[in-house]
Amino acid sequence: MRSSCSSYRPSNACKGVLFVAAPLPFAASELRVLTALLRARVRFMVVGLSAATLQGAPVVTQDVDLWFEHLDDARISRALQSVGAAYVPPSIQNPPMLAGVGAELFDIVIHMDGLGTFARELRHCFDVKLGRYKFKVLSLERILASKLAANRPKDRLTIPVLRDTLAAAVSLQSPPERPSRRRSGRHKPPATRRKR
Repeated sequence: MRSSCSSYRPSNACKGVLFVAAPLPFAASELRVLTALLRARVRFMVVGLSAATLQGAPVVTQDVDLWFEHLDDARISRALQSVGAAYVPPSIQNPPMLAGVGAELFDIVIHMDGLGTFARELRHCFDVKLGRYKFKVLSLERILASKLAANRPKDRLTIPVLRDTLAAAVSLQSPPERPSRRRSGRHKPPATRRKR
């Protein structure tokens, strides 16, 4: 996944829409895969560094992590087959994966360290528009929480970057402070009405 610049302006963590300033960093075949899943109403979210990149984090990742609510949802296979891709169930040697045209970029995530269930984390997602559809992207706060919990060497390399991006995003969202009026020591006496 190529790095992209974005404007981090959701209204809140539940109903916010993430306004991505640059074009989505996906090839046409990859967009077809995402659109097919959305058209079939498959519940999934983009997580990991790919989600952080969509929120303006200056990190580079080679894949896009997708977290599905239910991997046994038959709509996943049907949607993928409609665009020449396929879902490959897990085996003793391999984790679950997507294969075929346009699916090479995507990895399947089955667990997020330090986070709750899919349904619980869905409340911490933003919507990213894709044509007439929207897909869910896990918030930067929750991605950082997961990286802190996993604490692998590769996570420790990205944690400072995620923290800095989050701090910058929060400062952009905060309303500017109003300059406080300094009160002088002298108090103005209350106005008195003149008697006629």
